[in-house]
Order: sequence, then structure tokens, then C-alpha cells
Amino acid sequence: MWRMLFYSPKAWKKKKECRVCGTRSVTISESIGVCAECLRSDPSSVRLALETHKATRSEFGLPGEPPRDPKGVRCGLCAVDCRIPEGGKGFCGLVENRGGRIVRLGGTPDRGVLEWYYDPLPTNCVAEWFCPGCTGLGYPKYALSPTAEYGYSNLAVFYGACNLDCLFCQNWHYRSLAAKASPIVSARDLASKVTEKVTCICYFGGDPGPQAPHALATSREAVKRRTRILRICWETNGHWNPAVLKAAARLSLDTGGIMKFDLKAWTPAIYQALTGVPPTRVYDNVKLVVEMARERPEVPLFTASTLLVPGYVDEEEVRMIARFLASLDPGIPYSLLAFHPDYVMHDLPPTSKRHAEEALRAAREEGLEKVNIGNVWLLSNYY
Repeated sequence: MWRMLFYSPKAWKKKKECRVCGTRSVTISESIGVCAECLRSDPSSVRLALETHKATRSEFGLPGEPPRDPKGVRCGLCAVDCRIPEGGKGFCGLVENRGGRIVRLGGTPDRGVLEWYYDPLPTNCVAEWFCPGCTGLGYPKYALSPTAEYGYSNLAVFYGACNLDCLFCQNWHYRSLAAKASPIVSARDLASKVTEKVTCICYFGGDPGPQAPHALATSREAVKRRTRILRICWETNGHWNPAVLKAAARLSLDTGGIMKFDLKAWTPAIYQALTGVPPTRVYDNVKLVVEMARERPEVPLFTASTLLVPGYVDEEEVRMIARFLASLDPGIPYSLLAFHPDYVMHDLPPTSKRHAEEALRAAREEGLEKVNIGNVWLLSNYY
């Protein structure tokens, strides 16, 4: 299988060739097939990366690309906006067209395809450097303690579907859950897992977007049962239907929770090469949540992160993302995350220290005031 091809540090040091310009470098991935400069100058070269997306998704019985059948049925739940042909599936794998009717295999209040566990606080989430549960920020309204909530837990909900197809995915096993639409947990059952020792729920995956109705139903049921703090948080790629996104962000806003967007890249062709899908509404959705965040200045509602994929998500990509964020609010917390080879991108090395430092400097030069580097223990010197 594709994900096993390059699992060797030896592959990190091997120079691979761009199939467009012939450049050879350790920071070109064979799974992408083309370098970042060619993706910027010739967006049509993204077709080479899309070949890999189609091949790897077929191993899980998932559509190779978002369906766009003009005679198909529109799903409409997320920003990918699939139009599904008769007998076909949506890109997330949990929506089918049966006889011209949308059937949802997961993501309804009765059927969440997911795994869950208790994650002791303070946890290592991307927002841990300002999260109320990890720092006490917002005490006493949004945190039980002026410091970390030791002895309490986050209910971590791992959704088994995604509306992207990141070739570097570290949680790639969600595809297996989507392919079999299992295990199933209802919103009511999941809400019952919120014990007195749980002070936040974090939805991630995969991505919560394709199963947002289930997450919203779980959250509302859990909040209704509680008489004290229960923060609702999200880790997402941002490909949401705006109306659904507003409902999710409102729950976080009211409970002291945080909504984290993983901004994969700025250049559309680089974004699509890495994820299989163009950015569509992502940056418009950032604006939507940032505007809502102005209602609660004491604890940031919105935060963003970007994975520093060697050779692709470079200083230029980070600079443009940071410029956009700073234009909305210079105080947006922004995390730059170190890459580790996984799934089918095993032939790239971990992010170099120099790469991370250049990205950090660029983000600050563009006016962002709160920027940090996460996963520093992964930083390397391979390039």
C-alpha cells in the first residue's frame, strides 16, 4: 500500500525529481510529484498530485475526488459541496445517493462514526498555551482554576471521516472508520460520557465538519446536563457550511471554548496538492469566526495553525497566511507545527530548525503578535 512505500529515514535524504521542471531535492515528495515553485507558476501541475489522492483513496473505497455530477444530488453539509451521482458517495464517505435521495451513514444525532477517550488536563492540544483548561485563562468564568485544571479531563472525540485527503495525515486511520461507517455512537450516548471530571469536549479527527449535526447535538445535550464549566472546542480544517459553522462557534463562544483552524497552505495549487481539495471557503470562514471572536476578548475564540511541510509549506506560504490573519486581528494566536513523515509522505524529512525559524520570523514580520512553534522536539537538520 502507498503509505508503506517510504517509511525509512534513508528516504528522507534521497533527492526526488519534480516531474515538471526536473529539479531534484530532498524536499520534493514522490507522492506529490511536483515542486512548490511549479505548483505556484503552473497550477495545472496539481494533476500529478491528484493521481496519488485517487490511488490511495481507492484502497479505502472512498471517492478519488469530490463528486461534481451536474445531475447528482447536492449534499450541502460542508463547503466541499459534493453533487453525488446515483449510487455514489460523497467525498467524506458517509453520504450516499440512493434513488435520488441523500442517505447519511454517519453524522446524524443518532449515528456518529467516531472513537472517544478521556484526555487528562493539561493536554497537548494546539491551543494549550492559552487554553483555559491548561492555563486558567478566563478564570473563574471559563476555568475551574487560575492555573491548569489538574485532576480533570477533556472528552476527546475522534470523528471517523474528513472532507480533505491530506497526504501527510497523522490520523490517517480515520479512513478505515469512514469506509466501514463504524463504530457508531449516538449523540445522547456520547453526551453521557461527560462526567463531573470532564471540563471540556474537543472534536477532531478526521474532521468534525462532515459530522457536525452529531457534534452539535452532543454538545447541546451535554451543556444542558451540566451546572458548571463545560467548554466546547473544535479542531478543524475549516471547510464548513457557514450556517453550521456559526452554530458551532456560538457554542464555543458561550462556553469558553476555542475553535482551531488548520490552515494548510495559501497558494491554491499547493493546498490542493497536499489535501486533494482547493481551499474554497476556508479563508472566508476564518473571517466569520474572527468577527464572532470580538464578543469575547478575555479568551481567544479563534486560533490557527499551519504544518510546516518541507518543500511545500515554506516561508512564503506562512507569510501570506500571517498577512491575512494580521489584517483581521494582530492578536490571533498562530501556531507553526513541525512536520513528521507519515501516511504516504514518508519520503520527506521532519521540519528543519531553520525552516521553522524563518517561518516564525515571517509571521511576526507580517504583524502577528502571538506566534509559537509547536512540536519543537521534531525539528531536524536534514535540509
